[in-house]
Amino acid sequence: MSQKTSNEMWGGRFASGPAAIMEEINASIGFDKRLYAEDIDGSKAHAEMLAAQGIISADDAAAIADGLEQVRAEIAEGRFEFSRALEDIHMNVESRLAELIGDPAKRLHTARSRNDQVALDFRLHVKRAFAALADGLTGFMQALLERAEEHADTIMPGFTHLQSAQPVTFGHHCLAYVEMAARDRSRCRDALVRLDESPLGAAALAGTGFPIDRHRTAAALGFREPSRNSLDAVSDRDFALEYLSVAAIAATHLSRLAEELVIWSTPQFRFVRLSDAFSTGSSIMPQKRNPDAAELMRAKPGRINGALISLLTVMKGLPLTYSKDMQEDKEQVFDAIDSMTLSLAAATGMVRDVTVNVEAMRAAAGNGFSTATDLADWLVRTLNLPFREAHHVTGRVVALAESAGVGLEDLPLDALQSVEPRITPAVYGVLSVEASVRSRTSFGGTAPDNVRAQIGYWRARLEA
Repeated sequence: MSQKTSNEMWGGRFASGPAAIMEEINASIGFDKRLYAEDIDGSKAHAEMLAAQGIISADDAAAIADGLEQVRAEIAEGRFEFSRALEDIHMNVESRLAELIGDPAKRLHTARSRNDQVALDFRLHVKRAFAALADGLTGFMQALLERAEEHADTIMPGFTHLQSAQPVTFGHHCLAYVEMAARDRSRCRDALVRLDESPLGAAALAGTGFPIDRHRTAAALGFREPSRNSLDAVSDRDFALEYLSVAAIAATHLSRLAEELVIWSTPQFRFVRLSDAFSTGSSIMPQKRNPDAAELMRAKPGRINGALISLLTVMKGLPLTYSKDMQEDKEQVFDAIDSMTLSLAAATGMVRDVTVNVEAMRAAAGNGFSTATDLADWLVRTLNLPFREAHHVTGRVVALAESAGVGLEDLPLDALQSVEPRITPAVYGVLSVEASVRSRTSFGGTAPDNVRAQIGYWRARLEA
């Protein structure tokens, strides 16, 4: 490749050569400007502490606080001009602060470093993202509970291997996702306990000789306590990895729901109809209703899982403490936060809006001899057959029904007795899908009364 062609590929902003390339690779303001609120919150708490400790004057601290609020307003209102030459959000904010208030701004960075500053900003941002995720999961669970209550008696097929297995209720099916979301919410809370330490005051890596009060700034910023080791404080990104891990699991749960909605909304199943708000049409086939929102939700784990692997790879070989590699920690997390937030909103909306085809579900529930296990259980309870023998008898009965092209409940008694002569007419009391569902009264089972009890349990948990 010629030198001229190489320069043309780099384009205009690299015309000045290596210096421009260095600026391009070094600058993070293009994405870390998202941390402006956390950066300003941290700086205000730091300045207030410096004044309380007599390190800077109260007047300087007041000027800094007022100036930072002006900067916050400018950014929030879109009037702030970010500079790539200033590299990151920290220097952009501090530079503008100096323009607004002059010399007091130069005292703000006393007893801190960009190392503990960025660790604080990022940790605060992820802490807030965890709290928002937990709230979103609560809303998702509430939507599922509404549908579960509405459909506690709605019978549908339960599947294994995507083959009809045993009848369940749609309410019970919804509650399975409540359980998943509850575990996701629990993981958020667990992670928040570990995350709840402030790195501010660790400075570059070794702490500072100024008489700062790290407990004061930690409390002001809503942390339980300051971190206990300055080296770890500036180099730890476990909190970001934990967010990505939790998000990857939660997104996987949502993706499973999305897959079911895609399948169930097909003409072949007709179990559900997604609302117009979460469907699209085809550019060529006017009859189509495409479940695009569900399909995109199904795909989001690809992005989130990729972000997790990416950050794990960035961190895997870094010596203590801070290295510039760690600038690569934010874009993946920001993207995962956005993807998770959008997926959860879509999932909640689809659950609230979906129309359930009760008749189609009920009709499908009886397909595939789904009450065969109920027949085997009846043989054990009533005729005292060992379960393995009852399983064999039931298999022969299923073969008879299949060859006759009827369901188990439609086989005549003499056909049943041709396999096991001791079968009585009482067997028909367990062969309907309604009877099957009602019989599943073991704790955690699909019986409608169980479903209603679990709905009550989860409503109480969410209210608490």
